[in-house]
Parts: sequence; C-alpha cells; structure tokens
Amino acid sequence: MNGAEALLRTAIDAGIEVCFANPGTTEMPLVAALDTVKGMRSVLGLFEGVCTGAADGYGRMTEKPALTLLHLGPGFANGIANLHNARRARSPIVNLIGDHATWHLAADAPLTSDIASLARPVSGWVRQVASATALANDTAEAIAAAGCSPGQIATLIIPSDCQWDPAPGAAAPKAPPAPPPPSAEAVTRAAALVRAGGRLALFLGGTALRARGLRAAARIAAKTGARLVCETFPARVERGIAPVERLPYFPEQAIEMLSAFDAIVVAGARKPVAFFGYPNLPSELIPDRVKSEVLADPLEDVPAALESLAAEIGAGSDPARRSTPRPERPQGALDPASLGRALAAVLPENAIVMDEAATSGMPFFAAAAGVPHTYLALTGGAIGQGLPCSTGAAIACPGRRVIAFQADGSGMYTVQSLWTMARESLDVTIVVCANRRYRILQLELARAGVTKPGATAQGLTDLHPPVLDWVALAKGMGVPGARAETADELVRSLERSLAESGPSLIEVVL
Repeated sequence: MNGAEALLRTAIDAGIEVCFANPGTTEMPLVAALDTVKGMRSVLGLFEGVCTGAADGYGRMTEKPALTLLHLGPGFANGIANLHNARRARSPIVNLIGDHATWHLAADAPLTSDIASLARPVSGWVRQVASATALANDTAEAIAAAGCSPGQIATLIIPSDCQWDPAPGAAAPKAPPAPPPPSAEAVTRAAALVRAGGRLALFLGGTALRARGLRAAARIAAKTGARLVCETFPARVERGIAPVERLPYFPEQAIEMLSAFDAIVVAGARKPVAFFGYPNLPSELIPDRVKSEVLADPLEDVPAALESLAAEIGAGSDPARRSTPRPERPQGALDPASLGRALAAVLPENAIVMDEAATSGMPFFAAAAGVPHTYLALTGGAIGQGLPCSTGAAIACPGRRVIAFQADGSGMYTVQSLWTMARESLDVTIVVCANRRYRILQLELARAGVTKPGATAQGLTDLHPPVLDWVALAKGMGVPGARAETADELVRSLERSLAESGPSLIEVVL
C-alpha cells in the first residue's frame, strides 16, 4: 500500500464518500488510487471553483465533509473564492492539494508556490505532510478537524512522493470534538431580556436555522410574540417550520427593521454588520438604544441553547405551524416579483433552492415562506457560488430536486458546473435570471450619487453586447434549455423541468 491508497482507505473508513476533483501531475498517485481503493465517488469539475463550491453544497446538506482534489498552489487559488464562501457558511470540507516531491521543492520549478500561505485565510486547519508514513494519520486528523461542529475547512498539502512512497496502512477514524454546550450565564441573561417585555426579535444564523433550532425558536416566539429574523445570506434555512424574515441587504433598510425592536437575542450568528462601509452609516446595524444579548455564538451548541432558553421562560411545546398558502401561478409580464411567485407556486415540497439570483431573486424568499424546502444562500459575497453549490447539493441528496436560482452575471463565473451536472445526470433545474447586467453595481452607483453613469461606468455594469445566450451555453455542455419571456412561459417551463429527470435550464428574460 502506498501513501495515496492509505489516504483513501482512511477517508473511506471515516465515512467520506465523495471527492470533487480537478487534479494535475502532482496528484497522479491519488488519481490511480481512486481505482485501486474502492468506495470513493469521484466527480470531475472543469474548474477548481466548481470543485470547492460543490464541496460546500455537499457539506451544507450532509453535515459531513467531502474531499476536494486540487493541483498545487495555482489550482488551489482558482478554488479560493468558493472556499471563502464555504468558510462563511461553516461548511465541512477537506482539501487535498498536491505539491512537488519533497526533494524537488528546492528546485523552485515553475509551479512551485507557498501553498500554506494561500490556504490559511480560508482554512481552519492546515498541515503539510512530511512523509508517506504520516499521511494516513494526517488525513484522519484533517477529517476530524473539518467535522468540528458546525464545520470548517481543513487543508492537507501532500507532496507527490508522500503519495507514491510505501505506507504502513490506513489510520483509524478520529472523532471530531463536540460543540461547547450553551452557557448557563448566557441563557440567564437572554431570559432576563426576554422577560423585560417589549418588542422582541430573535436574530438567527447557522444551526439555529436547521429544523431543531427553528422548532425551539418557534416555541420562544409563540410564548413571547417575538419575530424571527435571519442573516441576510444564511447558509441553510429549513423553510415551512416557522415564519422567518430575512434581514435586508442595504444598511439603511436593515437599521430601520431592527429599530422596530426593544430587544434582540442573537443565536447562531454574530451581531449583524453592514456589508460595506458607507459615509455617515454605522458598521454595526443594531441601534444603540436596542438592548441585545448573545445567547450562543455560531461555534456553540446553538439548538441546545435555544431549547434551554425556551425552558427557562416556560415556553410550551412545538406550536402548530401556520399555514401560508402558495401564491397563484402568475401570468403576463416577467419581473422579479412575478418570477418569485412563479417559482414558489410550483416548487416541490422538500426541494433544495440554492439562491444566487441577486437582485432578481429578492421577492422569492417571502413568496415561498409556506412551502417546506431547504434554502441555501450566497454566504460570503464572492459570486460564482450558486451553480457549484447546487451541484454538490444534488450529489448529497439524490432523491430531492435542486433549484439553482441563478443571476446571469455571477453564473458566468462557474458556468462549467453545467457540464458536471450533465455528466452526473443530476436532478437540477437551473433558473437563470437574465437581466443582462450587474444590477447590484448599478444600484451601488446610484447610492454613490452617480445617477447618470458615463459610458465607461455603463459598460462595466452591462452584460451586452453581445447578449449571453444561456440556452446555447447549456446545450454546449449537455444540458437542455428553454427561454421564458412571460410568466406563463416560465410556469410551463418549470413544470416541464420538474417532471423530468436530469438537469435542465430555463433562461428567464427580465
């Protein structure tokens, strides 16, 4: 057994099932080992950002890591943007990055780089393997590190000789540490704030938005009348359990929303801050006059903290779910509102929606409030996450339909995902919002006082000419496509796509 085979056997024994790969020369022993060691599904991505984004989607849905297999520093660098997003989502991922043989590093070959320095900003754990003998144990430790609740990125840098040299065998799995229990003092302080009365909100993120956390939050809300507010771009929300409002993106709107409360209890999130600094606006969004307490930070056992708070204030059992009807199927012109209603009207129960629709997708979250489904969002602001994350979610949950709700500009960053969807026959419906511009940048220009952009500014925020033909792009990668220019056409295209297996794309002309 060589080092690469020992690595894979260790990973399989630890429950790892999938490797998202874009390998190169320094990873050839690992590529060969994927044939000799059975039990690992390998999925090829045509760009490293597809691999890292897919591992993010897989980790969010399974709550366990997948592997990525990447080529040296430049290959890893191509995947960093979606690892930034995955870090913000606290997704469990194990990166395997090949490096030059230990004895070749001093030669400073063209692809030599300081991989560890690239990895540290997006990783919670980084290690450079020293020998084939150490590789299996290093792998076990990387998997355990990635599995720390709620999840983090572990990066293992593996010189090629550590892959091909003989190894003593696989290492036993290592259990990740349990999350810290809720602080009794934090529960007491939050309960005191709740009992003080007034207009209350629970600001939720992370595992507070999974089923167990939301059930506890719903009990607190039923007892106190609190409103449930989530992060602007949550990693994962289980919809249909409790009514959750999303914090607005722009700071003025967020401050206005939070100003309506007398007290805010924060669970599973950091206190909210503005995405960007603007003149005469604060970074922290909770107004000074609003009292706030942190019940549990994202790394603690957040659902247990919410359950403890519910018990402390004498909240009852799970309240009956309020029935929110689906919107009617819209007709006529297409705009973001009718688009959101159309998707919500036909959305299958238990579907997974990965939302990177940007400005075009804003109405959907409220429109689909009554439909039980899993909602994923762009967590770190680095666009190009939606299509890869949808790919990983579909591999994680083969019995569930995935909706890739995608803006056209950000979709072009990782359009290669369509090819992987086709190759793997994934049940993904891709809904591309084709407004043919970077609309958010046009809004930011207006907010900066540029009401009449010049030709250069206009050219840097428009996506035409030429017009992107998403139906042709999809066809070129093996995905059938259709174009919808009215709400009626969109509903028909959605129903047709949802009734068929495999991926398909709908270009929604806005």
